[in-house]
Amino acid sequence: MNPHGMAYVQGKAVSILGVARSGMAAAALLSRHGANVFVSEYGTISEEKKRELSNLGVAWEDGGHTAKAVDSDFVVVSPGVPSASPPMVSAMKSKTPIFSEIEVASWFCNAPIIAITGSNGKTTTTELMGHIFKKSGRTTWVCGNVGTPFSGICDQCEPADIIILEVSSFQLDHIDQFKPTVSVLLNITPDHLDRYEYVFERYAESKMRICENQRADCAVVFNVDDTYLRERMRKAALNGPEQFTISINGPVDKGGYFDRDTLFIATDRQSEKIMYVDELALRGRHNVYNSLAAAVAARVMEVRSDVVRESLRTFAGVPHRLETIREVDGVRYINDSKATNVNAVWFALESFSEPVVLIAGGRDKGNDYSSLKPLITSRVRALITIGEAAEKMHEELGPCVPDCVAAESLEDAVKLAQLLAKPGDVVLLSPACASFDMFDSYEHRGDLFKQAVSNL
Repeated sequence: MNPHGMAYVQGKAVSILGVARSGMAAAALLSRHGANVFVSEYGTISEEKKRELSNLGVAWEDGGHTAKAVDSDFVVVSPGVPSASPPMVSAMKSKTPIFSEIEVASWFCNAPIIAITGSNGKTTTTELMGHIFKKSGRTTWVCGNVGTPFSGICDQCEPADIIILEVSSFQLDHIDQFKPTVSVLLNITPDHLDRYEYVFERYAESKMRICENQRADCAVVFNVDDTYLRERMRKAALNGPEQFTISINGPVDKGGYFDRDTLFIATDRQSEKIMYVDELALRGRHNVYNSLAAAVAARVMEVRSDVVRESLRTFAGVPHRLETIREVDGVRYINDSKATNVNAVWFALESFSEPVVLIAGGRDKGNDYSSLKPLITSRVRALITIGEAAEKMHEELGPCVPDCVAAESLEDAVKLAQLLAKPGDVVLLSPACASFDMFDSYEHRGDLFKQAVSNL
């Protein structure tokens, strides 16, 4: 158990900021282990959650944060609460310790953790890795930024189990002793810059914290083709975890690589062929990186190569990530609602050789769309913009396409796409933006897209 652990929380006054999934799970975990928990929510807490908190013996406030929100021995912050919010500023001013939910959960976890982060691909890689370990016969818990909060399962795990944990930069902002057995860094490209004062280095440093507590008995798997990661990990090589690299540009000394249509795992002794790239269940160059990362992490944890191979062949994919919905009049409709940043849209467009009618837009996070222009010019037949970013996208990307129109709603965008698409085309929802201007979440946005497509 982590040095903080049960003894640290027992009898402590703990404030939890935010009452989304991770906040509720942390409240249950800490109250179960003897803490006096108080939950503070800026918005409204639902009646169902209020009953749940009351049953746990947890006090709460909603509709804003009072001074009581940080009158505690330590604060647990949900990922959605920015560091610039008044209670966070107040806690920092009073030097009250602030921990993320994954940090607190790690205090109670006896199983090895594989933690995955990156600007793009982390959910797919997390789910793919979960698929591999389940196929290997090991009791596997897939949690974190995807689905179940880490706090919801951390004290149920046995030492022989494995935790596959997706972590975001927001969760890494407030770690202290969080130490994965294996960390995975897929890529670091500009995203969420609105939470980091529009400074890329601050966002990147937050991602790098995933391996700050790892030592030689741990491992890190990282994308050596990513310029930032390559330089950063070269400087960290001396005191940190054992390094394994992934690349699609040919052989690496230790890790995984793609060369001449084949995926390989390289050890100190030899290169082992895993499979041909066209055998992978997932299409697109970005998914070669995701598959290599999952394969290398699995081999580091001694999963057999035949299990890895079979798992990469049979993985069904992740909802809202390049998810085929249906074909109508020779046009394929693809839901990529999880593409909430520019790089994710680049990867999505790069996956298709067919002409694309692209639906994009939402809440802009300080995006620079210029990197999309070559692919928009060469692959997109029409661009349909939605949400707060519609005007900015129209100005920057509209000149790259024959048709660019703004839609009032997602349903209208789907109807417009049907009019603009031709047989053999792909209609792709790949927003490049957050969903919160019009929707509850990217899942909500994707579900409404699927519903609109099913109504065609």
